Amino acid sequence: MSYEPISVFDMFKIGVGPSSSHTLGPWRAALRLIHTLEEKNFLTKVTSVRVLLYGSLAKTGKGHGTDVAIQLGLCGDDPVTFDVLSIDAKMNDIAAMKTLLLAGKHEVDFNPAEDIDFLMSESLPFHPNAVTFLASFADNAAIAETYYSIGGGFVIKEGETSAVKQHVQLPFPIELADDLLHWCIKTGLSVSEIVMENENAWRSENETKQGVLNIWRVMHECMFLGCHAEGYLPGGLNVKRRAAGLNKKLLLNKDYKDFDTWIKAIRSGGSDFKYTLDWVSCFALAVNEENASFGRVVTAPTNGAAGVIPAVLMYYVCFCDGNTEEKIIRFLLTASEIGSIFKKGSTISAAMGGCQAEIGVSSAMAAAALTECSGGTQKQVLMAAEIAMEHHLGLTCDPVAGLVQVPCIERNTMGAIKAITASQLALQSTPDFAKVSLDGVVKTMWETAIDMNHKYKETAEGGLAVNVPISLSEC
Repeated sequence: MSYEPISVFDMFKIGVGPSSSHTLGPWRAALRLIHTLEEKNFLTKVTSVRVLLYGSLAKTGKGHGTDVAIQLGLCGDDPVTFDVLSIDAKMNDIAAMKTLLLAGKHEVDFNPAEDIDFLMSESLPFHPNAVTFLASFADNAAIAETYYSIGGGFVIKEGETSAVKQHVQLPFPIELADDLLHWCIKTGLSVSEIVMENENAWRSENETKQGVLNIWRVMHECMFLGCHAEGYLPGGLNVKRRAAGLNKKLLLNKDYKDFDTWIKAIRSGGSDFKYTLDWVSCFALAVNEENASFGRVVTAPTNGAAGVIPAVLMYYVCFCDGNTEEKIIRFLLTASEIGSIFKKGSTISAAMGGCQAEIGVSSAMAAAALTECSGGTQKQVLMAAEIAMEHHLGLTCDPVAGLVQVPCIERNTMGAIKAITASQLALQSTPDFAKVSLDGVVKTMWETAIDMNHKYKETAEGGLAVNVPISLSEC
């Protein structure tokens, strides 16, 4: 197994919905093409660009906004900072003018309807999410670059072996859950403390803390926006947004003016089980409704599963006395390490492993984080992650009309609730008597992914995607 150091900022990336593998990944792939052209001084020589989408990127790319993301990437726009409210206007301009500005500098003819090919019946062997860019030059020369979007916004170029640059040697290298437990036992450090020591190999501790708090800022801003946005989701299914209505119903006209006073208003309602359960669902719905609306979200570890970790963290903040910077940092550091173990040992791509790779992994990450922050031992932290994933094994990815809406949005609520339940089970258990290890469930998840029929892997060719009746006018 090759050494693969993964940072908290590899697992948690700020981007734009609705999909990390179908939106953020292709966007980043287009940016990498632009970087290559600039690096070789080819940019101003380009006369045309053609885009070929294969496999899952072709089959559900329209619903996931793959074509939109690629055009924004070719224009050199940054998914972290680009104004999401201007996406429609920019797409309309490109389609009307039939030109785009490569890297924001060099204009080329480009007709999205003709120059982006959705090759529905073709796949490349390395990964189902593949995109090839063909750039032609004035002297009739051309280059072709192929990229694979392997989940969670990670991108590998044809010929590369890893999506993560192996440029550091971590003090505590971790590939397996057993490695993590080994270092925890040897040093006496908690999971989050081990992660922080590793992060110090990349940057100062203060920089890491500020970066993690910025991740939380984007998460809670997304949640707050989603809890106050009404209407219907784009894409043609006419799915009604529910988070805003639920937020209003639960608060009973309580006054608040911003995020902090919103938390106080939520807390004032008490901690009744049904009340708490409704809020966890509301938090998750809010994030994924924003995600489905091309809003700014954090991959956690993917966009399709972006609501689970924020919902569980918000539960911890509102109902478990977790509203301090140190506790929030500890939560997200722990979650990131569990996510990286799944990425190394299995997959976080629904196109490779079904929804177990997205909602299942995010639930395991959240369960582990909540357990550590609730005072659990290192073994209980790993046990919580195992329990959460064990009860997501085999979960398929079957998006209706290829949109990240049905059943994806509700699945985030279920993943969040399962995470909290898994944490409570682990906290009330003795891990030494557990029959299943985290490494065992990671291995099982990968074997399940291999055995799963391709139609249940983000192709919209099976499951609910073919059993929910929709009219042609809807999609």
